[in-house]
Amino acid sequence: MAYNKTEKYDESTTQDLMEHYMKIIGLVGEDPGREGLVKTPERIAKAIQFATQGYHQDADAVLNSAKFHEDISEMIIVKDIELYSICEHHMLPFFGKAHIAYIPNGWITGLSKIARVVDIFSRRLQVQERLTTQILDAIRNALDPLGVAVVIEASHLCMMMRGVQKQNSVTTTSAFFGEFEKQSTRNEFINLVQADLIKGK
Repeated sequence: MAYNKTEKYDESTTQDLMEHYMKIIGLVGEDPGREGLVKTPERIAKAIQFATQGYHQDADAVLNSAKFHEDISEMIIVKDIELYSICEHHMLPFFGKAHIAYIPNGWITGLSKIARVVDIFSRRLQVQERLTTQILDAIRNALDPLGVAVVIEASHLCMMMRGVQKQNSVTTTSAFFGEFEKQSTRNEFINLVQADLIKGK
């Protein structure tokens, strides 16, 4: 049985990107007509559209699509959320994990929606600092919680492949709102993020 991969891309955008990438391949000294590169402009055109699809997605709509009334005010944490983004300064990837917590104020959202919000903002041209606050603001605006905390740890290829070429550096950014501005609540969050609570993990 033949393998059919189904993906949807805007044909006009794909064609325009292909033309630009074909020119770029030539400008760096390669032959865009070489066998191994013939389909590369199309592949890159589709890859960049996938990697920046967050521009066409609405974090508020995602959070509200699974918003439920619950009379609880205990800390909810979703940690180790994988993220992949593109540094807007050099158009090179950065990748890592996000740890997110919020304290409900009458409303909760589906746990998977928190991860989707990370994807929505990371799949854009980004800087890690802005990504952190965008995630926090989206949860704050949609759920009106008592507090929100976001910590992101990421490695940046713009530091690893070029420039200072430091292979083991990790950048950590954080943003806190409401109850998480209190040192005791913040410490509880950090301790839970660092703890291996699942046996055998």
